[in-house]
Amino acid sequence: MLRVRLISGDSMDVTYEWRDAGSEAEVIDHVVATLSEDSGVLRCKHGQRLLVLYARGVAAVEVAPRGAVL
Repeated sequence: MLRVRLISGDSMDVTYEWRDAGSEAEVIDHVVATLSEDSGVLRCKHGQRLLVLYARGVAAVEVAPRGAVL
């Protein structure tokens, strides 16, 4: 589960899965590496909806091991 803060100041909780990852640390490294690229894009879920997250709109990312970030 990731809490994403957008450049607009809004934030949302999304779920991101990367099947090739061996550990949670690898997933986090992959998210950070992808969003650090100018053309970085992640396919996430927000509830039941598919969400495409573009790096240029992200200001910050918080990580929670399980469930929503409170």
